[in-house]
Amino acid sequence: MSHLFSSASVGQVLLKNRIIIPPMCQYSADEGMPTAWHHAHYMNLALSGAALVIVEASAITPAGRITYKDLGIWNDQQMTEMQKMLTGIKQFSDTRLGIQIAHAGRKASTDLPWFGGKSLSATDKNGWQTVSPTALSFAQNHPPRELSVDEILEVKQQFVDAAKRAEQAGFDVIEIHAAHGYLLHEFLSPISNKRQDEYGGSFVNRSRLLLDVYQEIREAIDPNIAVGVRISATDWIDGGWDVPESIELSTSLEELGCDYVHVSSGGLCDKQKIPLSPNYQVPLAQAIHEQTMMPVIAVGLITEPLQAEAIIATHQAGFIAIGRGILFEPRWPWRAATVLNQQIEVAPQYLRSAPHQFKNLFK
Repeated sequence: MSHLFSSASVGQVLLKNRIIIPPMCQYSADEGMPTAWHHAHYMNLALSGAALVIVEASAITPAGRITYKDLGIWNDQQMTEMQKMLTGIKQFSDTRLGIQIAHAGRKASTDLPWFGGKSLSATDKNGWQTVSPTALSFAQNHPPRELSVDEILEVKQQFVDAAKRAEQAGFDVIEIHAAHGYLLHEFLSPISNKRQDEYGGSFVNRSRLLLDVYQEIREAIDPNIAVGVRISATDWIDGGWDVPESIELSTSLEELGCDYVHVSSGGLCDKQKIPLSPNYQVPLAQAIHEQTMMPVIAVGLITEPLQAEAIIATHQAGFIAIGRGILFEPRWPWRAATVLNQQIEVAPQYLRSAPHQFKNLFK
């Protein structure tokens, strides 16, 4: 039996294999609501054979969007439209569905990537004032405004409210976005967090908001819904957030009952130096995996079935996430099944697509 195609659980959610599709922003929403693009896109991904599809970063407040076309889950109308999308998908797929809830912090208020992705000021069309733990800009972005303690508490409540809406919409998994230089990561990193109060300075203070957000979400929603956290395990810059702190954070999350940690890296500082190569982030996931009992998801330039199989077989991580690779090849799990000689369930409408030599693997 293939390790990649063995079943495993995140919290109370059983996944039919170890293949996960991570959140990938589509920048195609209308006032935060999913459009026809999202319905088609996520149906396509749900028919891929992956065990879990995590819907892209969905903002907990309008100010928390990366762009003006981001998905949101800050109001009930957005929740209802998400629910409709999930209902359609579940008619044709048994893939589990998750959502990433997020606040972009000082990296919010940008133009769409295909229009250059430049930072937009509060006076620009489609722009607004950004916020952060400290009034320090990301790269050449417009400067953020420092959050007050009362505003931090409001952000925490917005995360909790977003999680409740995700539960109502019917998601199986909720992922808290604390990676890639967005707001919760900005609190974690000493590069972006220069506060002198209970939310800055020591590791305990810098991790306070994320741990409080996790704990309050966990207490607010059904225990059968898995709640995990995505982190950047390192800022890839001296003096920044690093792997030892990520291990310590993961241990703290595990003690609170966290169901998984999804290990990425970088995104906080434009001076980062990332050694890009296949598996470049897997050692980060492995370092955390070896120190916790909590499921760990590895992601980043994992593109080949044998590569993914080896990561699971050698206990470097419990799950692998295929992101950009699955946008390029939306039936990647089908190919992995043929390479690893494993049966895979496909929609009956697609059964006749199986190459003759692999007919026995498609069911």
